[in-house]
Formats: sequence, structure tokens, C-alpha cells
Amino acid sequence: MKISDNTSIAMPMRNLISIVVAVAVGVWAYFGIVERLNRLETSEQLMKNDLLKKAQQEPKNLEMFMLIEHNAGILEKHQTQLDENIHTKVLLIEANKKIEKLQQDVEKLIRKNGNH
Repeated sequence: MKISDNTSIAMPMRNLISIVVAVAVGVWAYFGIVERLNRLETSEQLMKNDLLKKAQQEPKNLEMFMLIEHNAGILEKHQTQLDENIHTKVLLIEANKKIEKLQQDVEKLIRKNGNH
């Protein structure tokens, strides 16, 4: 049998449509698989990049946590000192009131003794 560009083939239309549909489904499935692989590769690369960024930032985060803890300790010391100073201020106000009262009493005694 010789095959050339003039060779004719007789085929039922149903078989031709089946072949075209099978090829179309095969092409669609192939491109679906390729697209899925591309998505997975892209997501894997993004995840690797995120992990690398997190690994690079971890020492910075640890340093920030250490600074926060240090500052919290200093803040607690300052708060304690502030609380003590508030108590001292209250005591000083009370002492000033007593001193003023004593001065008034002394002035009264001086006036009393000075008149006699």
C-alpha cells in the first residue's frame, strides 16, 4: 500500500469525533497537571523564602525580646522608686504641717510670755 497526499481514508464520523474528543481531553489533562505542578513549585519556593527570612530575623527578634525584658526590669525599679518618693512626699507634707503648727504654738507662747 502506498501512502501519499492523495490517499483517501474512509472512517466513520463517530470514530473521528471520538479521536478528537480523546485528544482534547488528553491536552486538557496535560495542561491541568502542568499548571498544578507550577503552583506547587511556586508555593514551595515562596515557603522556602519565608523560612529563610524568618531564620534571618530570629536573632533580631531575640535581641528585641531581650531589650524589652531589660526595659521592663528598669521600669519596675523606677516604679518602685517613684512609689517610695510618693510616700516620702506625703511624709514631708505632714512634717511641714506639724512644723507650721509648732511655729504657731511657739509664737503664741512668745506672745503670752512677752506680755507678762
